[in-house]
Amino acid sequence: MDRIRVSILGATGLVGQWMVKLLANHPFIEVVGLSASPGKVGRKYGEAVHWFIPGDVPEYARDITLVSTEPSDHKSADVVLSALPNDIAWPVESKLLSAGLSVISNASPERMNPRIPLINPEVNWEHLGILREVKGNWIVKNPNCTAAIISMPLKPIQDLIDSLHIVTLQSVSGAGYLGLSYLAIDGNVIPFIKGEEEKIDAELNKMLGRQYPDKFDPWGKPIYVTTTRVPVKYGHMAVIHAVLTKDVDTEYIINRLSRFRSLPQERELPTAPREPIRVINRVDAPQPARDLDPMAVSVGRVSIKNRVLRLVALGDNLVRGAAGITILTLETMKALNIL
Repeated sequence: MDRIRVSILGATGLVGQWMVKLLANHPFIEVVGLSASPGKVGRKYGEAVHWFIPGDVPEYARDITLVSTEPSDHKSADVVLSALPNDIAWPVESKLLSAGLSVISNASPERMNPRIPLINPEVNWEHLGILREVKGNWIVKNPNCTAAIISMPLKPIQDLIDSLHIVTLQSVSGAGYLGLSYLAIDGNVIPFIKGEEEKIDAELNKMLGRQYPDKFDPWGKPIYVTTTRVPVKYGHMAVIHAVLTKDVDTEYIINRLSRFRSLPQERELPTAPREPIRVINRVDAPQPARDLDPMAVSVGRVSIKNRVLRLVALGDNLVRGAAGITILTLETMKALNIL
């Protein structure tokens, strides 16, 4: 397969917009369809979208006519990329699967299905191997945006971890374009995000565990999570305390993090960051306003006391945590000759 033809569901939302932007001039992925809500179907993308992310609407997408989510509107695609909201995604995706289409989905339903791989490419690309046993079409799920960010610095040190205590500081864009009132968050911190704590726990255990064709063995480490929403536009942060299984020093941890590379880097995939983990030595790093990278996870405040490792991780919830990870997963599948 020289070029992969994709269509994007939910193309006018924040995550969908980033997919459209990231796929402009892609070397081997071609956008052949864009879908949106029923009220926008039939309109040109450039006219219908309220473009909210940096830059202009890519020229290639402006005159694409928006279509519905019905399978008949996506038959020309090799893979459908779903940026649909969680509450409507699965019925649509199920219909696409029944029609013989393959899907990579950013939505949460069925992430913990033992037969569906949950993929963060640098962390667990090997889990895609179960698709070699699948005859016909398939579906792959992206993790929760915060779990996608947190799993990156955990991967190179997971063998040292006995248990985890995590507090997140999640930006308002994680709630979607219309997901949170300005009056609710301005000058405020909300110490609860519905369903997030359970997702992070379960999804980290799945990604860092072992995947088999019909089941997965979870990582099995205790994970205690508190999620908060903070008045920041972009970027999810996590303060992580990991109880270690043995005595190591800070430099040992930093070396493992900074030297970490995985298949996307080895194959030089177009969307893969050269350094998936950026360890920043400034005492006040990482900060969303200064250190946010589209696809790499920034890490700072690394220290160890009484065999407890503390680090702060920061990632782009819309790119690394959603749109970018979708595209990188597709690139990884092509590199593995799974498509």
